[in-house]
Amino acid sequence: MSSTVAPGKVIWHVARVSAVSEETPTARRIELDIPTWPGNDAGAHLDVRLTAPDGYQAARSYSIASSGAGKRVVIAVDEVPDGEVSPYLVRALEVGDELEVRGPLGRFFLWVPSDEREPAPVQLIAGGSGVVPLYAMAAAHDQHNDGSEFRLLYSVRTSGDVFFREELDALTHTTVDLNYTRASDDATAPPGRLTQDKLAALTLPPESHPRIFVCGPTPFVEAVSGWLVALGHDPLTIRTERFGGTA
Repeated sequence: MSSTVAPGKVIWHVARVSAVSEETPTARRIELDIPTWPGNDAGAHLDVRLTAPDGYQAARSYSIASSGAGKRVVIAVDEVPDGEVSPYLVRALEVGDELEVRGPLGRFFLWVPSDEREPAPVQLIAGGSGVVPLYAMAAAHDQHNDGSEFRLLYSVRTSGDVFFREELDALTHTTVDLNYTRASDDATAPPGRLTQDKLAALTLPPESHPRIFVCGPTPFVEAVSGWLVALGHDPLTIRTERFGGTA
């Protein structure tokens, strides 16, 4: 496997906000123009640093929803009401504003096209806003189509809380399964928390030896990882990224 972008030094960049839009009732999509950005592989993240007038600084990490060699970077931020950074990004940031961002970061939780003749299938499992880096992987796979089977299981509260809904519907090389935990608009699939049995029914079996990426809140990631191992998946094939606490 090979990266789709040339490796670059991780530095702080000045980013200008080129577009903002509501992603869900509590989240916002933010598009950044970063002239010095070296590009990034799918699954990478960056740090955003805010500086108050008195010099106080706060920095938080956010997954990147875009990939490739371009200078346009997309993030999607879910607001933590008592957070130091996310409320500003979701409620106050405007087009034309500048941000300090550091990245791209992350070498373990990445997907790049395979150069193998028969690449292993890939299973993506997301909880809530944890879909952001996994959407980036699915979108990159759609673009490069390296021949690997791709599936995404996305557990989310309601249809109104789905990130990248139109983009997920437009994917042509990824099977997307949605599990609604609070309210479902599918009469044949009543809402309910993800369970080990549901996980087994909606993901690739251990016999297919998939590469697995799991992202979401810490309790979600820990539960899913444990179920995957109990179902017979090799722990070495499971890559996880979790979040929690202030933002």
